[in-house]
Amino acid sequence: MKALFLTKTGKIEDLKNNLEFKVISIPGYSEDEVLIKISHSALNHRDLWITKGLYAGIKLPVVLGSDCSGIIESKGTNCKDFEEGDEVIVNPGFHWGRNENTQSSDFKILGLPDNGTLQEYITVNKKNVFKKPLHLTLEQSAAIPLAGLTAFRALFKRAKVTSADSVLITGIGGGVSQMAMLFAVAMECKVFVTSGNDGKIAEAQKIGATSGVNYNSPGWEKEIVKLSDGIDIVIDGTGGDILNKCFDIGKPGGTIVCYGATLGNVTEFPTRKLFWKQINLLGSTMGSDSDFEEMLDLVNNKKIQPVIKDVFNFKNTVDAFIQMESKKQFGKILIKI
Repeated sequence: MKALFLTKTGKIEDLKNNLEFKVISIPGYSEDEVLIKISHSALNHRDLWITKGLYAGIKLPVVLGSDCSGIIESKGTNCKDFEEGDEVIVNPGFHWGRNENTQSSDFKILGLPDNGTLQEYITVNKKNVFKKPLHLTLEQSAAIPLAGLTAFRALFKRAKVTSADSVLITGIGGGVSQMAMLFAVAMECKVFVTSGNDGKIAEAQKIGATSGVNYNSPGWEKEIVKLSDGIDIVIDGTGGDILNKCFDIGKPGGTIVCYGATLGNVTEFPTRKLFWKQINLLGSTMGSDSDFEEMLDLVNNKKIQPVIKDVFNFKNTVDAFIQMESKKQFGKILIKI
């Protein structure tokens, strides 16, 4: 089978030399595993950061990719809930552990250190395999796992969102922020977004956002407060100065959930605003096995459809990474394996 290996890390300009197609053996499988012929993989910013060397624990060479949809080619004797030909997706989080509050020390994400989904076949334990949502195509289903899981935990398990809440989602356009918006809209929340691109804000409004503000505008945080009359829940994956200003946006007693830090650390942390406004500041990453099951139930029950920006052929994966680096996309970037 064909697999795409990252052999070196470096600048995006060097990616054509750092990603290498190799022909390797189709993996075997145990009695508790299924062999999946991958239909589509989806890129995440995690993959992009790994190619640049900006991620902990990088071990090369490695096949990147955490998300996939596919068809069960064969299965072990203990995989009685599946049949050959079943269309499935994979929970990319392995070994969460028994504590629902946090992941175990053995937790890992598909695509590093283990080879991921930018290959033609993959073997996965049955615990991490789920039948794809019936209302979605294989293409759409590949966009769900990592982003959907992260967004679900941030909104429902950490922030405990209700339909009465007003929700701000920063940096709309990426995978997690898009899924968080779709989930919050499905809950009938008033949803507000930020972006540095007016076109992305317009796209968000087309699929349910109430309004949005360009964070490059002076005083954008005041404009959000004016539009929303204050925000109950902020879902932020940017960190940096954006997170800092979220303390001005949140209502007293409000909640800020941080699931990422694309802009780095906060330079001047607003400690007084944290305690005086009695803000709940929560961290969140990925999600447990039960979170993934509940997330899929929500996707099925609400017939949620992720937004797809582009689908690249496997041979053009480098172009997909370059598009992600440009930060112009609204929706997921997929690879047709």
